[in-house]
Amino acid sequence: MRLLYKWGVAIPLGVSLCVCQTAAAAPLPAPLSELSQALEAAHLSPDDISIVVMPVGNNSASRLPEVVTVTDKPLAESDHTDTTQQASKDTPATNKSATKADNQASAEPITLPDGVSINTTRTVRKADIREHERRIHRQTDDPYTYQSLESIAPPLPQPDIGRTSLPTETPLDLSTPSALVLHNADIPRTPASTMKLVPTFVALDSLGSDFVWQTRVYHTGVQVGDTLIGDLIIQGSGDPKMTHERVAQLLRGVQQRGIRHIHGNIVLDSSVFEAVSKDAADFDNSPLRPYNASPDGLLVNFNSMAIHSWPKEDKTAELTYEPRLADYHLPSSIPMRDAVCSSVRYSLEPEWQVNKLTLHTALPDGCGEHIFYVAYPDAKDFAARVVAEKWQALGNDLTGKVLAQEQPYQRPKGSHTLADIAPSVLPIVSYPSLPLATQIFDINHFSNNVMAEQVALSIGAYSLPDTTRHQGTSLYQKDDPTSTYPIALGDIQGWWRTHLSTPPPYLTNGSGLCRECTISAANLSELLGYAYHHPQFATYVDSLGIAGVSGTIVAHSERLPNSAAIGRAWIKTGTLNNVTSMAGYVQGQSGQAYTVVGIINTEHALNTYGARVVLDKLLDWTAQQ
Repeated sequence: MRLLYKWGVAIPLGVSLCVCQTAAAAPLPAPLSELSQALEAAHLSPDDISIVVMPVGNNSASRLPEVVTVTDKPLAESDHTDTTQQASKDTPATNKSATKADNQASAEPITLPDGVSINTTRTVRKADIREHERRIHRQTDDPYTYQSLESIAPPLPQPDIGRTSLPTETPLDLSTPSALVLHNADIPRTPASTMKLVPTFVALDSLGSDFVWQTRVYHTGVQVGDTLIGDLIIQGSGDPKMTHERVAQLLRGVQQRGIRHIHGNIVLDSSVFEAVSKDAADFDNSPLRPYNASPDGLLVNFNSMAIHSWPKEDKTAELTYEPRLADYHLPSSIPMRDAVCSSVRYSLEPEWQVNKLTLHTALPDGCGEHIFYVAYPDAKDFAARVVAEKWQALGNDLTGKVLAQEQPYQRPKGSHTLADIAPSVLPIVSYPSLPLATQIFDINHFSNNVMAEQVALSIGAYSLPDTTRHQGTSLYQKDDPTSTYPIALGDIQGWWRTHLSTPPPYLTNGSGLCRECTISAANLSELLGYAYHHPQFATYVDSLGIAGVSGTIVAHSERLPNSAAIGRAWIKTGTLNNVTSMAGYVQGQSGQAYTVVGIINTEHALNTYGARVVLDKLLDWTAQQ
């Protein structure tokens, strides 16, 4: 038998569904005839797509979460229990093979040693999914969900039930089965946001799901009563999700230490990341889009502002802002015009000037009550203005300024006043971030670009073998952790060479918002397969969207209403004007788990909808296996 060696194992070429790469791309195999038709309908050829469908583990002990069943019927409380009988009663006709689906739903569950059933299901209503979609598009407190080029929807509430993944102490079958489909698997392609799967898993493996960033506050000088005679120093840690609300909590912690008045400056130290600022217009000349926001060592609120419009009867709209900026004029109202609501560039034509925001057009009346998210041009100036506004809003005062700098605090030379006494040895406040597991969920579920870059850069700062660089308890000093893009991306590639056998991908940042970065379908499949057997797998797979249910893959059920993949595929998607991609896991109806990767690249702009349908059909086909 001829063998193709992939990922260090021998894969039989005689498998009927295996398509082996040749100099010219072979047509897709006969079982994927619908996929071929979708390619033709989208004006694509087999040369434009790379595919890997690889079984992982075995079909008697899947580590994937419970399958989600979507129904139009009202839910009883019993629908949120670990029962396979509920699936056969309430499952709509969403599968191509009803008999196959019914057999799987009614199968006797396999009980693991700890009592966790691997064939469990969870039922959700379509109305609940739609309500989540509506809520995410009118929400006011989560600007990070608008950081992506992709359409998104939020996660559904998780029922309080046991995990369906295998306990980590259970012996796992680490053998790699033969590939189900290999097509152009080794061709490096532009992945778009599926690249986020790389730094998020490397961070999980290197740092652990419970890792937190610590933003620390020090001060120089002396504290007399509630007055600090000196400077307050806020040392950034690279926290990806320091929202404006969390900035207020950090400053409230300073206030609780008895400091209400500062006779000096507030210094923002972002030196944990060096030379990472970027021009937000470089990628697609859309500097106002939050997905183009620049990373920073002290990133505040994703460097983005929410502008909320409230129409009034006099043909004007009241405007409110979150967060507000100190010493910066923001217009409180805007006239309205007869027009359809569109992007912020068209609807408001905003211009960030030195000390004010100017809106150059009237608001379309089609916007109604609406929220626009707008990126600010300078991450450090934005952070300084937000911190100053929050400090004042707490009823505190400051005689100096808020200064943002990419270097540690240094004492003024030749000065011997009380205010110049060296910084406090220990921080007066150490403010932990949300755990890495939560941040990775936001990154992969909502496809948040700047958070992905923050995590990638943090790998370079905190995951090196030198423990003095990542313990998270070092004193304020010049040799605290520091990361740059070359350091971070080098560490990611080094991790890849150590743990995996395929050549490492080429990254220019961690988000996939790039045209130079490349990865192959074989790369992604090997990473997903390695992750499947990892102790942190539950955190990783839970960060992905569920096909037809949540995340950036929620519209799968609208494009392919009868797909067998609805509720049984956990997917990260990617979209650029010439890229459509997806990668993740599928629970086949046989009980076998699969990694599935599909990457479409063209030299011209894609019909995104048509290209996405191609990948939808690949998910559907895999789920039927």
